[in-house]
Amino acid sequence: MALFFDTDWFDARLKAAHLSRGDVARALGLSEGEIAEVWKDQRELSARDVATLAALLAVTPQEIAQHAGISTPVPKPAVSVADLAARLERLEAEVAAIRDKLKDRGA
Repeated sequence: MALFFDTDWFDARLKAAHLSRGDVARALGLSEGEIAEVWKDQRELSARDVATLAALLAVTPQEIAQHAGISTPVPKPAVSVADLAARLERLEAEVAAIRDKLKDRGA
């Protein structure tokens, strides 16, 4: 894991993607001066920044965090719609079971 912001890695990824630091600034909603601070390891990236950079450079958030320094937060993986649907189905079944028990008690 990189201990500091890996400028060479990020510059190489930007070049391969035909992007500039200005493009990164626009994507992150930062000024070019703020991006220069990131590149000089004087500004931390937020979890949202990590996710945005990962999408922009077509790499994983973990890879961005690794090359941005160990203290950079990594966003949690998004919960899929299928996972949410399964959770909702289990909860609905539990609620139905509770309602049945309450009916049996005459409540």
